[in-house]
Amino acid sequence: GFPLSVSRARSMAVLVKKFARRDGSEQSGSVEQEASIKGSPELRYEMVTGRGIEAIVNSLSKWVVSILFASIILLRHDGTALWGIIGSVSNATLCVVLKRILNQARPATTSRTDPGMPSSHAQSISYISLFAVLSVMEWLGTSKVSLFLSCLIIATGSYFIWLRVSQKLHTSSQVVVGAIVGSGFCIFWYTTWNSLLLEAFESSILLQTSVFLVAAALTLAFAIFVVLNWFRNDR
Repeated sequence: GFPLSVSRARSMAVLVKKFARRDGSEQSGSVEQEASIKGSPELRYEMVTGRGIEAIVNSLSKWVVSILFASIILLRHDGTALWGIIGSVSNATLCVVLKRILNQARPATTSRTDPGMPSSHAQSISYISLFAVLSVMEWLGTSKVSLFLSCLIIATGSYFIWLRVSQKLHTSSQVVVGAIVGSGFCIFWYTTWNSLLLEAFESSILLQTSVFLVAAALTLAFAIFVVLNWFRNDR
């Protein structure tokens, strides 16, 4: 009858509103809206489909890249590794400075309010990925194995960078600039070491001690920063 048709029409309208959120054209406008859909079947569906998997991979990407960098550092255990640690922190610091200077907003689809240009993820991932590639090429030379590993590292890093755009946390230009700055800084840092400091490092105990102490201090400071930031976001 007529009342039943009206009831069905209202139900369909509610379903349309729910599924409209899934196309990315609408964002949650409040904490209450976000909390209300966390336990919904639609969100559980998202978590087992492509978009949910991409969100999970994006959240884990920084840990994957950090493990890669730590592995390279432990395998090298030399002056270049120490110099790479200093360069990684310097690269992150450069990104913070550039963000404040450029002060470009992130996409409107994210709730984050800090500047987005350049993407810190893209800049750090590019630095670490290229440092890993340069290390592999230094160890293995130009061979099928080294080329395969290099392509794998670059492809994985590029995918992690692309996820920042896919998840609407950065614009394409922000991740491109971040990738260019991170890669350029890595090449500059690596070249400076090999051409200017490596020979002096191998012959000077003072320089060896200085580089070690600076790398250790920066590693400790970065670890403290990560822990404090984790506790702050966990509240």
